[in-house]
Amino acid sequence: MTTSTRPGTTRHEDTTTTTASRRAWITLLLAGLVEIGYAVSVGGSKGFTDLGWSIAAGVFFFLTVFTLSLALKNIDVGIGYAVWTGIGSSGAAVVSAFLLDQPLTPVRVLWLAVIIGGVVWLKLASGPGHASGGA
Repeated sequence: MTTSTRPGTTRHEDTTTTTASRRAWITLLLAGLVEIGYAVSVGGSKGFTDLGWSIAAGVFFFLTVFTLSLALKNIDVGIGYAVWTGIGSSGAAVVSAFLLDQPLTPVRVLWLAVIIGGVVWLKLASGPGHASGGA
């Protein structure tokens, strides 16, 4: 453990925290991508009457909850959940347009862009300078 406080040096705890935070955000991104698979699979299962889609939905459900829980070890629940649902809902709308022939109108694209913009701003606002509400 490095505890040097000389100017220009990096403390070991700070590096470990940064690495854990980066890993948590990558895990959260993965959880969001898996959430897309879950949402599309549930839609494709037609009320869990199609066995293939239903099994896929079960697998994706387990994976999305598992990866989300890992990410939330180092990310605030409110921020993590908002980012996870934003990725999942936006991605599911786009993927289902291709896989399930669901409409993707310009108005829907606009509001999906708003969601994605909100997710990006949440990530930026959760950076080190904003973690404690400071500048």
